Parts: sequence; C-alpha cells; structure tokens
Amino acid sequence: MAHGPRELGSEVVTVNEPAAPTLSDWKRMYRALWRIRTFEGQVQRLAAAGEVPGFPHLSTGQEAVAVGVCAHLTREDTLFTSHRGHGHTLAKGSDVQATFAEILGRSNGLCRGRGGSMHVVDVANGVLGATGVVGGNLPLAAGAAWAAQAKGKASISVVFFGDGATGAGVFHETVNLAVLWKLPVLFVCENNGYAEFTSREEHSNVKLVSAFATPYGMPAKTIDGNDLLTVHAEAGDAIAGLRRGSGPFLLECITYRMAGHFVGDAQHYRSKEELTAIKQKCPIERLKRHLIDRGVRETELDTIGEEARQEVLQAVARARAAPPPDPSTVLDYVYSAPALSGISG
Repeated sequence: MAHGPRELGSEVVTVNEPAAPTLSDWKRMYRALWRIRTFEGQVQRLAAAGEVPGFPHLSTGQEAVAVGVCAHLTREDTLFTSHRGHGHTLAKGSDVQATFAEILGRSNGLCRGRGGSMHVVDVANGVLGATGVVGGNLPLAAGAAWAAQAKGKASISVVFFGDGATGAGVFHETVNLAVLWKLPVLFVCENNGYAEFTSREEHSNVKLVSAFATPYGMPAKTIDGNDLLTVHAEAGDAIAGLRRGSGPFLLECITYRMAGHFVGDAQHYRSKEELTAIKQKCPIERLKRHLIDRGVRETELDTIGEEARQEVLQAVARARAAPPPDPSTVLDYVYSAPALSGISG
C-alpha cells in the first residue's frame, strides 16, 4: 500500500509497503542461499590448499541474513559489510566470478586483486566494503546515510556487523548520531554468539544486542536469523520505514556460523554437541522444508541447488585461470586525486 509522495530535495518518492514474495521469489532466494554456501565452500577448499591469501572468514550457516535483507535493496542503496562479508556482497548482486577473482588476488577481481577477502568493494553495485577494524564500518554507513539525506536522495544505507562490535565505543557513538539526525541507516547485527573465539556470555552482560538501542530511543527487534521468511519480512518492514524517513533501525538476527572464526580455526572453544546442534539449524534446509510444504517438489529444489553449484564452480574456474596483477602497476589506483607531483608546494 502506498503511503503517498515524500519530498527529498528535488526528488519526489512514493514509498510502498513491501510486496509479499511469490513462490518464484522464494525459489530465487533459495538459489541465492546455495550460491553463497557453494561459493564459501570453494573459498574454504582453496584457502586450505594455499591458494587464497590472508585469512578468509566464512559466513556458512548465516546466509539467510544476507539474502533476506539484501532482497529489499536497490543498486543505489549502499551496503557496508564486515570481515565475514562474502555473502552480503553476493546477495547485493555482485558478479560471482569477479568477487572470487578478488578473493584470489586476480587482476580481474572487483578491486583488481588489491582488496582480497576482507576488503571487497563493488562501488557500481553499492557495496562500499569493510574496514580492518571491528566496528569501523558503522560510522562509514552512517556517513553514507547522511550524504544521501543531505543530497535529497531516496537511497538508504545498510551495515552488517557481529555482536562483538557492540563492545566498541564507535558503535554507541554511531547509534547516538544516527538517532539524533534521523539517518536512513539499517543496523544489522548478525549475532552468532561469538566474538571471534569468545562466547557472548563471557564478554558481555547484555544478552541481546537489541537492548542497546533502547537508551538512544532507536527502534529495534531481535529475530530468528536462520529463518529466511522471518528475516525477509522484518527487514522489509524496517527498510520501508527508513524510506519513509522514520530514522534508523536495529535488526538483531540470531544466527549460527557452522565454520570457525576463520579458515583453519580448530574451534576448540566449541563442543562437538554444540557443532552438531548448529548444523540442525541450517537456513537452507529450513527454507527447503517450507517450500516442500507449499507444494514444491524436492527434485526441483535439488535442481536449483545443483544449478547454483555449477554456476559457482564455473565462475571459480575462470577466476583461478585469470592472471595476478602486474607488479609494475602496484602504485596504480592508490589515489583518485591528481598525481602528487602535479601539486605545487
């Protein structure tokens, strides 16, 4: 239902309530879940073989958060990810081959091989990347939201972060300013229960991250982040509110990472029983059961999953065949301003 026109500078925007997804929409999102799962499986495999530089961090088991939120975004909306951000980037629509090539450090990667796993940027698609500091992406997202607001644009900003980031002062500073200035930014906390290797109970006396929003007067909600239906619905409502100019919102998604903190993490801090229980909460299997209950044949869903797998495997093969950057270009793309030699003084 339309809420009427809203003026933003010279731009007039009509904000509509998010439409209920069709069965085709759910199938498309099911494919997106498998695309991310397969993509990260290949990252894990090649990292273990020494082909991926650095320490990639996987979001295996958390895919529903990325897909459910990003389903409501446009190319003009800006997204700020975290060190566990492959899924966010793919869900926003970045090219699979170019994203994998970036992780491998290839010249045809999204950042020409300069960023790697933890610093994927796709400006043309609104993915403005992560930082090397936990919580450092939060004020950047607020800044992008302020820029859109100041320019009278209808776009919003979304930032993903883990529960560990709430222990940083910059989280509270950013939330405070976002509320004061009614910035169109959605804070999405992927609360997987661990800040690196430390459980939430060990590092915080506040059980739910959504509780942090209350003192600042920001609306917030804690939801089941492994249920795509719930994530999609709640994110849609929150984003519709942002587009109406209601100000920021914090969406805490309780989820679970099936993999370690980084590839190679032995996970000695988690019991076998806990890891087994986590696998039973797989968001892909949950959506599959829902679609079967709605009459979709399991064979059709298996085909969708296999098609997504083949898409990723072909993209990975092309990315691996691409050349690394020419060492002579190491100083290229460092500055976007004119060469320093051309500046007097």
